[in-house]
Amino acid sequence: MRQLAAFLALALPLPALACGQMVCVVSPETLNLTEIITFDDTKSSFGPGHRVDEVLSEPGARFGERFVGQVLDGAPHDAVSGEAIGPLTLLAGAPGQNLSVVTFWGVSVLNGYGPAGYPRREAQGEGAIAVLFDRDQSALSLHIRGGEAGAARVRFLRRDGAMIADLSVSPLGEHSIGFLRAQAGADIAGLVITNTDPQGIALDTIQFGKPPDLS
Repeated sequence: MRQLAAFLALALPLPALACGQMVCVVSPETLNLTEIITFDDTKSSFGPGHRVDEVLSEPGARFGERFVGQVLDGAPHDAVSGEAIGPLTLLAGAPGQNLSVVTFWGVSVLNGYGPAGYPRREAQGEGAIAVLFDRDQSALSLHIRGGEAGAARVRFLRRDGAMIADLSVSPLGEHSIGFLRAQAGADIAGLVITNTDPQGIALDTIQFGKPPDLS
């Protein structure tokens, strides 16, 4: 709880025009987001979870391992390097090294599987997760599960593959993290999440979709 309180204390005061980044970490409660993916309606199972060897499609977004042009390496956690090639195109990981959906305490969460491969416990939550939105976004939030005070790297990309921002987020725990594009930009087409947490991490919920400006 102390780690979460410290994280929120840092996140709450960060307005989009003052954080010094192209994408700012903010409290999710400051974002008015209209779309939500929970994975609760996705096929899942206990233990290592329901294995997903292809790109996973959900309303408003798709999930894989990385984008065309990026290179996968690293162990025991996935590391992603290189520049994405536009237009952004998702790639699934190798069989057993892509994703799984796990039933966990009454909810379903999305895991990336690392180099050790499915169903090994040491691979669960240690793989990269890439997200491609159907429409460009200006803000989003991620609900992280399973963090043990490690770190995550979140890279935000335009649809042409250009990097918008490359952020490090730590310490990780059981909490939600909000991200807001500086200067009211709406060009976040995709993102890649990697981590070095000792136990790996999962995504419980992702929210996005800013409401239309009717003024």
